[in-house]
Amino acid sequence: MDLTGTVYTATANWPKTEMFGLTRQLREAAVSVPCNIAEGKGRRADGELRHFLSIASGSLAELETCVLLARRFGYLNTPETEQLLEQASEVGRLVTGLANAIPVKAKR
Repeated sequence: MDLTGTVYTATANWPKTEMFGLTRQLREAAVSVPCNIAEGKGRRADGELRHFLSIASGSLAELETCVLLARRFGYLNTPETEQLLEQASEVGRLVTGLANAIPVKAKR
């Protein structure tokens, strides 16, 4: 959720012409990460949690791509870009660790 807050802060002053473009795409990817983790946990089944963690990982990859595009277009400076990518990387490690901690049931 901290990553989502950082994304919203970073995009607050982007050009209004991007409100329905890159701003929206980046914000949606950022919101998708904690929401998919929560939805997977709410399903209370290990397989479904693993599935939603996979979706969260995909959203992180999308977020990272949007951050790199924003840097390329001049919407983010280098320190902002590095902060967002580092936060995304840390969240990715946490999501991967959580996914790896879910027991895999043997098929019968």
